[in-house]
Amino acid sequence: MTILAGFTKEAVRVNGVDIAYAKGGSGQPVLLLHGFPQTHAMWHAVAPHLAKRFTVIAPDLRGYGDSGKPEGTQNYTFRLMANDQQALMGQLGYEAFHVIGHDRGGRTAHRLTLDHPDAVLSLTVMDIVPTHLLLEGLNRYMAQAYYHWFFLAQPFPLPETMIGHDPDTYYESCLTGWGATKLSDFDPAALHAYRTAWRTPDAIRGMCADYRATLALDFDLDSADLNRRITCPALVMYGADGTMAQAYDVPSAWLERLAQMQSAAIPGGHFFVDEYPDATVEALLDFLPS
Repeated sequence: MTILAGFTKEAVRVNGVDIAYAKGGSGQPVLLLHGFPQTHAMWHAVAPHLAKRFTVIAPDLRGYGDSGKPEGTQNYTFRLMANDQQALMGQLGYEAFHVIGHDRGGRTAHRLTLDHPDAVLSLTVMDIVPTHLLLEGLNRYMAQAYYHWFFLAQPFPLPETMIGHDPDTYYESCLTGWGATKLSDFDPAALHAYRTAWRTPDAIRGMCADYRATLALDFDLDSADLNRRITCPALVMYGADGTMAQAYDVPSAWLERLAQMQSAAIPGGHFFVDEYPDATVEALLDFLPS
């Protein structure tokens, strides 16, 4: 079941993990990747508009939603998450596609474009700066605002136990953090989908493993690619009132990594897709081919 109007929900097994996805529309393929602590449901107000011009595929990342949740930190690198998505699109018959990612989905999209450049027609990242840049130059402001990176990365089972005591309180504090968002800014059906997903112990574990992998493995993987530039057309979107925009010149943070870059500031904070879906759709349609 999906809350994306006009979309069907299915699952395929890739790389030993079941990946659930919603699909709708027709035209060139567009892959939508959600972030933490959400699911594919975050695209409910965006995907149907894109589906008027494109075939839209919106999966749950491994560890999230209805997708598989393997054990072990080593199974949650952005490289493996990216491989899932490339394999998913391949199974659906799409050798090349546009990819749009928010938050963790944006980091997955960045890695997918580095590892599978021939598969990506264009890249859109939403409200992130490169992972290596954030971690290498961490300051006290970002450490406080993004404390969850380091809390979730603590050894099992400490964060799982603490979050499991009251998942709604913890994850809703994330939704209302990082700039400007109120819980009332989120669609009730989307909130229900998020709560249903994050209340399960396996999802709590999977999301913690995602962040553990970033510190333990992704930083080094990104270090090896610091001199590489992505050459496909790229769009950097960010919340004008969010934590990222307050801490960084977000477009400048990507200049050395994206050869053909455009940028768009959207009103709101980190979750501008939920707050301002119309502005989000407008920026995406201006960037994507007609």
